[in-house]
Amino acid sequence: MARDIDRRDVLKGAGTAGVVGLAGCVTQNDGEGDDTEGGTDGEETDTGTDTTGTEDSGSGRVVQHSVLMPITGDLGSLGKLIRDGGTLPVKQLRAAGDMPVEFDQTVEDTQTDPQAGIQAANGLANAGYPTVCGPASSGVNLQVTREVFIPNGMVSCSPSSTSPNVTTLDDDDLTFRTAPSDALQGQVMAQVADGELGNSSASVLYVNNDYGQALADSFTQSFSDEYSGSVQESIAFEKEKSSYTSELSSAMNDSPSMLVVIGYPASGIQMFRDFYADYSNDTDILVTDGLVDSSLPDEVGNDMSNVYATTPEAVGPGQEEFAQLYEEEYDRAPGVFNAHAYDASAVCLLANVAVGENDGDAIKEEIRSVANPNDGMEVTPGNLPEGLRAAAEGESVYYEGASSAVDFDENGDMTAVTYAFLQFNTDAEGNIETVSTVDFEA
Repeated sequence: MARDIDRRDVLKGAGTAGVVGLAGCVTQNDGEGDDTEGGTDGEETDTGTDTTGTEDSGSGRVVQHSVLMPITGDLGSLGKLIRDGGTLPVKQLRAAGDMPVEFDQTVEDTQTDPQAGIQAANGLANAGYPTVCGPASSGVNLQVTREVFIPNGMVSCSPSSTSPNVTTLDDDDLTFRTAPSDALQGQVMAQVADGELGNSSASVLYVNNDYGQALADSFTQSFSDEYSGSVQESIAFEKEKSSYTSELSSAMNDSPSMLVVIGYPASGIQMFRDFYADYSNDTDILVTDGLVDSSLPDEVGNDMSNVYATTPEAVGPGQEEFAQLYEEEYDRAPGVFNAHAYDASAVCLLANVAVGENDGDAIKEEIRSVANPNDGMEVTPGNLPEGLRAAAEGESVYYEGASSAVDFDENGDMTAVTYAFLQFNTDAEGNIETVSTVDFEA
């Protein structure tokens, strides 16, 4: 079941809240992921930037592209999987052979930390990388973009940075993203809480950063203003504590009908262990994209059947082609933001080849030309090698992605996206099933 929400209605209540979503310097090259189920190790196997390219490459020009993700830290378990989506286009292009260019792709680790992210991004800037797939966390992305990407004229395309503040950055048109803004997600959460779950009261636990604070505020405003819901408690928590019993006790003190948890997996494991130690599965729990991790039930030791989630859904024209490519490469189904990462890297590569140089200022001018609809060749994940060859020969192309159609507006945001309403279910493939979807179109 899909429902439509108009973006103009969403933005009316967004205000200036800095909702920040997903998402050291450990150099990891070519993004080789762990092929075991779940991919939580994800250690790199290459030792040095690979510029070998493919057999019979023509001009020998090297297309430089990088992926900047939280391989470690609170978002590490998700960041490794998002990285795998972001590195897949280059793997696919190399495997295709007969490419007109060679590829230099490297992966860096933000450690889910702004300062470590800045350090890693500076390394990419110093090495001359003009484009970046990432970062994942908006708390990292906003600082890295201001401190490194904008001053160095680097194009970034984040697959999972969801802050509304990304839209309004004074970025000289260098910042793009394939993920939707959390200006919508707060309203989607409130709609789900009321319409899907039938709850009239809630308490909110949120990670103590911009992402948690502003998304909690967005949900609270929408739940109370649009659905007359009551938010009894809104409590911040610190990441990766050894116990969350105190925060849970405060949140559950007045017996809300629903608990909202906004955070990341490394903290979520302990929080849910503490919850199930003292409370039953009768209380609905609603989480956001940062906690959509299929390994949580096993880590927590509970089927978590009372846990629901909202997250951007991959429903682009090339979604099935991407899923097949991803499963063939990693021997597992793609997860949250994997398709968004693939699309982010694909458009960066197409734009680079179209302009013929590793120059961020030139590439930014070509991003919309290769992504938004035109009279040229339609490129999808299934024919990306052919599309890249066409772009290299000067032909017009436009990319139809896996996560969405990948049409950028004047701010570098998506013009149309879809959210999924999910439920944890250990009987479902991957422990999570889709209950319904919510369509969003500008």
